[in-house]
Amino acid sequence: MNMRPDPATNYPGRTYRFYTGPTVFPFGHGLSCSQFKHHLHQAPKFVSIPLEEKHTCRSTKCKSIDVVEQSCSNLGFNIHLRVKNVGKISGSHTVFLFTSPPSVHNSPKKHLLGFEKVYLTPKREGIVKFNVDVCKHLSVHDGLGNRKVALGPHVLHIGDLKHSLTVRI
Repeated sequence: MNMRPDPATNYPGRTYRFYTGPTVFPFGHGLSCSQFKHHLHQAPKFVSIPLEEKHTCRSTKCKSIDVVEQSCSNLGFNIHLRVKNVGKISGSHTVFLFTSPPSVHNSPKKHLLGFEKVYLTPKREGIVKFNVDVCKHLSVHDGLGNRKVALGPHVLHIGDLKHSLTVRI
């Protein structure tokens, strides 16, 4: 079964990554008996990918860069998030980090980058950290199956929070 979208046949793709209809319950909803609030403590607004001086993307408008490029290795950043238990009982909370990449190469609408679990008593806060590898987590597959880092605006989603992040050269 083909899970990827196919523009030639107008096939939208399967799985949550390509779903555009109304959401009944978001992914992970109801995993805790308490209530939690998120606050973004640290996250970059821009990530720059260093390229060689003679790289073709320096002279033309590229929508993506091959992941195999050496300039892409070991390129990452951290996201720190404050999570507060605003409920009346202690509980564990699973924090999901999603991204919505720019619309290139039939990219998914949204996909899961990672998750962390935190246990908090009522009215207590904790810090959750995510380490994001640009080439691994912010890449998409082109029509031939090659991994590409999509340049342009990405949106990070954590619960109801949204954070814009621009990948540039």
